[in-house]
Amino acid sequence: MPLGVGQWHKALAADRLASVYLLAGEELLVLEAADALRAQARKLGYLEREVLEAGQHFDWNELARSGASMSLFSSRRLIDLRLPTGRPGVEGAKAITAFCADPPADVSLMISAMEWSSKHDGAWSKKLDATGTMVVFNAPRAHEWAGWIGARLASRGLSATPDAVALLAERVEGNLLAAAQEIDKLVVLHGEGRIDAAEMEDLVADSARYDAFKLTDAAFAGDGARALRVLAGLRAEGEELIGLMGWMVNQLQLALRLANAQNFAAQAKVERLWQGREQLFRQALRRAPREHWLQCLARAARIDRIAKGRETGDAWREAERLIAAIAEPRAARALA
Repeated sequence: MPLGVGQWHKALAADRLASVYLLAGEELLVLEAADALRAQARKLGYLEREVLEAGQHFDWNELARSGASMSLFSSRRLIDLRLPTGRPGVEGAKAITAFCADPPADVSLMISAMEWSSKHDGAWSKKLDATGTMVVFNAPRAHEWAGWIGARLASRGLSATPDAVALLAERVEGNLLAAAQEIDKLVVLHGEGRIDAAEMEDLVADSARYDAFKLTDAAFAGDGARALRVLAGLRAEGEELIGLMGWMVNQLQLALRLANAQNFAAQAKVERLWQGREQLFRQALRRAPREHWLQCLARAARIDRIAKGRETGDAWREAERLIAAIAEPRAARALA
């Protein structure tokens, strides 16, 4: 069985490398695992490293030759085999299986694959798993995001309140690379210590002066003037309206799910809303009935079509009217 991530960290701390590794799955996590393994290899005296790029026209005999070649410095060696697609093909599978059957002394093979699923698994990977170390790095599931972000923050000397973690998880929308980049930015901007939701709100803003999150937050908070200023700022900075409307539609759909729920608090929990955003939507839904949010969603869809050239009209002017109607339902006549 492939090692779990926790088991992987323990295996990495061993005083000798396994003869062969397969690190597969989510690109960012695989790249970081490979970096960690290379660092451990250097620490353990694997002073030589040979990189093999297993592309479309790769000669798999190179693997056997690399394993059989003598070290220039009589040291341990690491063969860094990069298999981007996770599919070695018939010849590759044979070459990897042969390496696993008779691994050279003082040589460790690390295979990194940036694509992986159950369909990639085969006789070669099963042989590798039986004789070496196989780790599949999957992106966190929805219910695992808070734990992953918390652990990532801790690894950088940071911690955060549950609300702050939930806010960051919402902002990165399941994007591992974006989450990693934001956490690295927090190290620079905040330094070590604990971050609360208000600080996270300020620190994890988009690099632009105005961002789509502030736009929707202001609109649903009923602050129409601020929301319109943000919209104007985004337009001035050359932001594409199509992307903005995609996020607006997402938030209106969320508002509708909350409006349709028999138990608002239970639905808010399902949606994984942190306390501040739960209150934001609770107050917004008190200002207008479900039908109003349906109208807003229909208009948002129309604006998206205009922005894509599928319907005539002034998309930015319509967006201004929509924002005003979300912020102040009495302005809903602007939707007419």
